[in-house]
Amino acid sequence: QIIVDDDDSKVWSLYDAGPRSIRCPLIFLPPVSGTADVFFQQILALTGWGYRVIALQYPVYWDHLEFCDGFRKLLDHLQLDKVHLFGASLGGFLAQKFAEYTHKSPRVQSLILCNAFSDTSIFNQTWTANSFWLMPAFMLKKIVLGNFASGPLDPEMADGIDFMVDRLESLGQSELASRLTLNCQNSYVEPHKIRDIPVTIVDVFDQSALSTEAKEEMYKLYPNARRAHLKTGGNFPYLCRSAEVNLYIQIHLLQFHGTRYAAIDPSMVSAEELEVQKISLHTSNEQEEQ
Repeated sequence: QIIVDDDDSKVWSLYDAGPRSIRCPLIFLPPVSGTADVFFQQILALTGWGYRVIALQYPVYWDHLEFCDGFRKLLDHLQLDKVHLFGASLGGFLAQKFAEYTHKSPRVQSLILCNAFSDTSIFNQTWTANSFWLMPAFMLKKIVLGNFASGPLDPEMADGIDFMVDRLESLGQSELASRLTLNCQNSYVEPHKIRDIPVTIVDVFDQSALSTEAKEEMYKLYPNARRAHLKTGGNFPYLCRSAEVNLYIQIHLLQFHGTRYAAIDPSMVSAEELEVQKISLHTSNEQEEQ
């Protein structure tokens, strides 16, 4: 746990795993309902392959600028000048805002945006954003749970949702209220400020909290982004479709191997790289056959 602001109550919790010699790790930012440990499947797999990954849980911030300033201080504290960011939902929006905030002296080397959005007005909640801080925790939880999938689900998706509900229960009123405020406060991403950053967009074809319009908007903003589509996975594909998501993460990070922005230990590259190439080739062949 790390405090970087003058305010002692703002505590960042994080898991930092993998080789510390890596100076450009992959950092995970969770969704509204998530904590740092929702990315445990990624931490276990990616560190096993030699990557350095950091999963974060942000403290209570009430606006995007304040969050970006705190996150910059955290990176300074960790002595990381450039990082790759994987953001899920709200985490994806904050990752884009941070890339935009630091565009004059860039701190973001690349972005992986999972079920992310670029404009908060899609939630039609901008008018209530200023009143979340007044609401009791049970009401806030109800708002978040309203976006979770219901109806018959496969076992992995059901387990993923159970895990997220459990994580949601662990968040206090101010944590939830602040995240919902960040999620719904009137704001959008200015793409011209982050145009040169390599982006992979990970999204699902089944039911998730994001509308088709929101997804289309992301494709328009990042016309050159790689697209990683999952047939299913709902709101939390990193939990219930972790093998696929982890593969897409590796394919995304492959372009930085052998550079100073590699997120992987160089000694781990060759065999692992061949394996990834094989799997991705196999996957694309399968898709072509279908």
